[in-house]
Amino acid sequence: MKAIAIRQYGGPEVVEYTELPDPKVGPDSVLVRVKAAGVNPVDWKVREGGLDGILDVHFPLIMGWDLAGVVQAVGGGVTEFRPGDEVIGYVRKDAVEHGTYAELVSAPVRTLARKPAALDWAQAGGLPLAGLTAYQSLVKALAVKDGETVLVHAAAGGVGVLAVQVARALGARVIGTASERNHAFLRSLGAEPVTYGDGLADRVRALAPDGVDAALDLVGGDAVEVSAGLVRHPDRIASVADYGVVAKGGHYVWVRPDAADLTELARLADAGLLHVPVASTFPLSQAASAQALNAEGRTRGKIVLMVD
Repeated sequence: MKAIAIRQYGGPEVVEYTELPDPKVGPDSVLVRVKAAGVNPVDWKVREGGLDGILDVHFPLIMGWDLAGVVQAVGGGVTEFRPGDEVIGYVRKDAVEHGTYAELVSAPVRTLARKPAALDWAQAGGLPLAGLTAYQSLVKALAVKDGETVLVHAAAGGVGVLAVQVARALGARVIGTASERNHAFLRSLGAEPVTYGDGLADRVRALAPDGVDAALDLVGGDAVEVSAGLVRHPDRIASVADYGVVAKGGHYVWVRPDAADLTELARLADAGLLHVPVASTFPLSQAASAQALNAEGRTRGKIVLMVD
């Protein structure tokens, strides 16, 4: 099969479009022919070696954790899927080696859910990691409820646009930080935009004089500190970017594969409550360029690799 792999840590120059053996299919896994694979910041951070201290990595390493595709074969113990089923998955395994930037992926059933019919392949491929991050942060870490006000930092980014929509689906009011060029876009999603930077807390209080019920940090920097001055209780702050939030009484979120959560995201999409904006698509062979664009941190929505 064709795949995108690296044989050592480094910059875009270590990325190879290469031929590798087809994956083996274990008894609790399915073989998926990939149609689309989302590109996420963690992909190039793994490539650069930034997560070597916490992840077991084996080379050659096929990058990527997101996929949307079609089941080709199932392991002997699998009853959940059949060949021909369309699926999405956040396929993070215990060791980083066999990723989703490939024509074929062997995916444990615990990482998969049925593809929402409302999303095309590119949108579906961009949903799993970002969608699960948003969902698990808002539902499991922050326990957001109907009628609450949520502050989302970096609300126009790949995770942010999904967090806004998930929070709205939960019945929450959303205030989202973003550059002014993205304000109209956030309003279209039902959020109330504020410009990030100096004076952010004052701008949020102009919209919510009593502060906010919960805050989700998707960017790092001083977002947790600003949030601490806006929430009523520190345990209503969650961050995916700053582990220091734990010392302040909040929650650090490292997204987990979860078939039930992924199924709920698919349900929201099919109900018309969750749309996945796709900023750019690239062919699989141009994964290095896709990662470089993602690393700039300026795209609105998802960057997705299309696998033909």
